[in-house]
Parts: sequence; structure tokens; C-alpha cells
Amino acid sequence: MKIGELAAASSTPVETIRYYEREQLLPAPARTEGNFRTYEAAHLERLLFIRHCRSLDMSLDEIRQLLRIKDDPARDGGDADALIDAHIGHVTSRIAELRTLEKALRQLRRQCNGLHDDGHCGILDGLAAAAQEGVADERPRNHLR
Repeated sequence: MKIGELAAASSTPVETIRYYEREQLLPAPARTEGNFRTYEAAHLERLLFIRHCRSLDMSLDEIRQLLRIKDDPARDGGDADALIDAHIGHVTSRIAELRTLEKALRQLRRQCNGLHDDGHCGILDGLAAAAQEGVADERPRNHLR
């Protein structure tokens, strides 16, 4: 199949397919005499595998490692277990970070509750104050006051 057909069959943009080839996640396809790429069923299977891994928010390096394991059936599956365990750890950390972010946004939202008086907005005031605190935290401290 041609690249457009592979793109349609996998719901993947052509540029993404080319990118995966450059990153050596997909093997280089054969070429016709007219220099068109020709893909086999194995390319589609591998591309779908990559896309599914990406949907699980795996990095290209993680996917590359999984593909190495997949390409070497004699290899110990414990490597895949370790990789997934590490990825679960990253996801767990990100969830904690997102919960902290949600808490901060909810706290910011409570500063306003839709009440705007005298041109003041609790959200904008809170953001401005936090920004100034951030700048103050980054300034060198003068301990000789």
C-alpha cells in the first residue's frame, strides 16, 4: 500500500508516519521504480502498535524500548514489565501534579465567585499577586537590610 493508504488505514497523518520512519520506529519501506514508498501489513501492525502506545502517553523512547523487546521474542519479558511499572510511576506523579493544579485553580476561582465590584476581579487580582510573589522569589535576597 502507498503512504496515503497506510495513513487512512491507521488514522495517522502522513507526516507522522514519515516522522516515525525518521525516528526509526517504523522500518523504511520498499520503494517502487518511481520512488514511491510501498508498505506491507507488518508496517500497519507496527504503526497501530505505536499509535496505541502513544494513546497511553508513552514517550518515543519507551515505545522504542518496547519495540526492541517485541522484535526479539527470546528476550525476557521482565524488561517490558519494568518499563510499564516505570511508566505507571510517571503517570501517578503526573496525576498528583494535576490534582495540585486543580486545587490551586479551585482556590483561585473561589476568590471571585462571580462577584466583580469596583472593577476588581478576585481571579485577576490573585493571579497578579501570585505572579509578583513568583518574581520576588526569583530576586536575589538582600540580607543586609
